[in-house]
Amino acid sequence: MGKRKSGRNVHGILLLDKRLGISSNKALQEVRRLFNANKAGHTGSLDPLATGLLPLCFGEATKVSALMLDDDKRYQVTVQLGVMTDTGDAEGTVIDTQPVPQLSRSEIEICLQRFTGEIEQVPPMYSALKHQGKKLYELAREGITIERKARRIHIFELALLHFSNDQLTLDVACSKGTYIRSLAEDLGHALGCCGTVKILRRLTAGQFGIAEAKTIEELSDMDEQALFNCLIAVDKPLAAIPAVHLSDTQATCIRYGQSIPASDHELGPVRLYHGADFLGLGERLLDGRIAPKKLFNMNDV
Repeated sequence: MGKRKSGRNVHGILLLDKRLGISSNKALQEVRRLFNANKAGHTGSLDPLATGLLPLCFGEATKVSALMLDDDKRYQVTVQLGVMTDTGDAEGTVIDTQPVPQLSRSEIEICLQRFTGEIEQVPPMYSALKHQGKKLYELAREGITIERKARRIHIFELALLHFSNDQLTLDVACSKGTYIRSLAEDLGHALGCCGTVKILRRLTAGQFGIAEAKTIEELSDMDEQALFNCLIAVDKPLAAIPAVHLSDTQATCIRYGQSIPASDHELGPVRLYHGADFLGLGERLLDGRIAPKKLFNMNDV
């Protein structure tokens, strides 16, 4: 017999304002316990030093979490100039210090332009990327450094919000795969010294913003009804995908994994609905049919 589940079947997305000093997984488990949810996951981790928006997926919403990993992000970051650490942020051990040159706002903004647009970035050793099945941060903790290939990322916006003699506060809008710690180090070198992340806060992830997020304290003070009212529908992140509404017969076929005739021949993914019920994702095929690709079952709440 399979292992009996404890807890409830909860389906939806919760926007958490993660606090400073805890891992994304610890934050997830705290919220999971509030819901007593069977299944949960997050959509891209935030380092313990980072705060801000962390979308959490429960139940069938975990099926869209991989898609949400591809979302663009926006951060506010404070870069400490003149200091380099082994982790790229203030939690690490200082491995180098350099004098910070006198910089004007115009000099800084000209430098920022070099990092705007499509650029090459080398991922940090302290990351969850894998080498021969082992995470890079695990190797880094063993004192092992692996050569990493530069990857193409996109910095959509990079604006200077504030600067002092040795600190820059920046607004960064970027593509998936961007490491703000690497950006801080690269900026420091470009400005003639070195740099590390001192403060980092995620403000947006895809269509979701920090204004919609709740802290663990706010969630803990809610009754059960208010808590469940915070959940966002599992199909909300899929709003850009065309929707197809099915008849009773078509819905039955889809639920049994069968393809159905399509009303048009535009290829690509579609959202499938039967009345108000979201059934999942399908694919319009070359033969003019829609095949089920990823079905959702939210009738067991």
